[in-house]
Amino acid sequence: MNPRAGVLIATGALVAGTVTVLPASAEPRPEPTPRPIAPLVWSGCATKAYPKLECATLKVPLNHDDPAGRTVTLALSRIAHTAEESQGPLLVNPGGPGGSGRTMAGFVAASLPAAVAAQYDVIGFDPRGVGRSEPALDCRPGHFAPVRPDSVPAGAEGERAGVDRARAFANACGAKYADVLPYIDTVSTARDMDAIRDALGASRLNYLGYSYGTYLGAVYARLYPERVRRFALDSVVNPRGVWYEDNLAQDRAFDARHKAFTAWVARHDAAYRLGTDPAAVEAAWYRMRDALRKTPAGGKVGPGELEDTFLPGGYYNGYWPKLAEAFSAYVNDGDAAPLTTAYAQLAETDASSDNGYSVYTSVQCRDAAWPRDWGVWRKDNWDVHAKAPFATWNNAWYNAPCAFWPVDSLTPPDVTNDEVSPILILQATEDAATPYEGGVELHRMVRGSSLVVEQGGPNHGVTLSGNACLDKHLATYLSTGRVPRGDAGSEADAVCETLPDPRPAKTAVRRGDAGTGGTTGGAVLHGLLGHRG
Repeated sequence: MNPRAGVLIATGALVAGTVTVLPASAEPRPEPTPRPIAPLVWSGCATKAYPKLECATLKVPLNHDDPAGRTVTLALSRIAHTAEESQGPLLVNPGGPGGSGRTMAGFVAASLPAAVAAQYDVIGFDPRGVGRSEPALDCRPGHFAPVRPDSVPAGAEGERAGVDRARAFANACGAKYADVLPYIDTVSTARDMDAIRDALGASRLNYLGYSYGTYLGAVYARLYPERVRRFALDSVVNPRGVWYEDNLAQDRAFDARHKAFTAWVARHDAAYRLGTDPAAVEAAWYRMRDALRKTPAGGKVGPGELEDTFLPGGYYNGYWPKLAEAFSAYVNDGDAAPLTTAYAQLAETDASSDNGYSVYTSVQCRDAAWPRDWGVWRKDNWDVHAKAPFATWNNAWYNAPCAFWPVDSLTPPDVTNDEVSPILILQATEDAATPYEGGVELHRMVRGSSLVVEQGGPNHGVTLSGNACLDKHLATYLSTGRVPRGDAGSEADAVCETLPDPRPAKTAVRRGDAGTGGTTGGAVLHGLLGHRG
């Protein structure tokens, strides 16, 4: 995911929309996208981190049901296989929707065991509307410019301001991209994936998808089960909640992770001087929030920006020491510099963030029906906020344009599947962005799938981030196709122990130098997944 572009993955349908229903497994599936006349032309696009990276572009139909009509361009990347025998393309996706995947190819190729990576052409791509793909959407530049109104609405006037702001974003998207928005959705992106497979000359596709990428992979597998070779899905969207209900589940889960963070700070009172009682530490955080409402830090960090800054800690606990340093400096020393620096590094938006958010809303608002009656949003979000106040209203406003979206919604597909080759599902039990139940649900829906659980795992995106047990399961699957099988009746097929929580930095972070988690595999992965805010 891009920064902020996919921080919160939305959910389910409370009111009926229109119209497109994916075919049931017994009915005809979409016709394959015609093979491009010209083969892909790869050229060097090396970075310092990934010197062997190559790039190409691929034109695909804007409307796959009109293959001779208007086209859009997808931006692709590749790390080519080096083994004598190739296992074909391994397409990778970091989630979102709205996440740029071009750099993901280099990371995955570098992070897998060398002998496994050598067997694959690792392929990254910017989905339609994203990044280097054309057209790249940007509905309302600067929509998240600070300081935004407090996310928790103060009375009718505050709520009206939030609604007006959400409607303005939806109207801007409709005005700029009326001809494109009907085709920015998960099914169209899954059909793009099949066009990529076809352009690569592969009869079947291998895939590694994180977060929203798990849902994209599940939709592809339903559309084209005979073209699925090895699919690994990490941190799974609950397909039963696409998209409204999944957001409400996220709100509760992120509040639990925020409480886990404040409890961790309390355990390390010697480093952070915020007290040993988790409830008292949490109360201090909310007092900081109240103070920032009156006087935003650096003229930039108000309550909403504070939530944006600490949300990445709900995705990845590797950020906790840096966030705790900023929290401590503000509360204990009256020093806002580390907080404003943390905001700049973890949450401040730019043009790529605006692009990611534009695609995020375009996909999720189109994918499934959302309540069009704002009273439903008001009741549901106040009900959840009463028990989970950390980010409920922040998330509500993030998704609120869907209440006013200018394009009718589709009906989300049933991704139940009994035709696909064994897929590997990897899920942490304490994941906030895609709660554990989603992995269990997809495991039940896809016959022959295998569920690997990180017991007690706190993070979102669990493979290639430091857990050797999980990485071994992924490497074995990609290398051999074998998946673990648990005892009859067991929920999980394999269980990995979680990694320990981080410890405070040995040397206190310099004032104004709150870092972003370092250069470890976990920090790099979560940067690519967009868990910066």
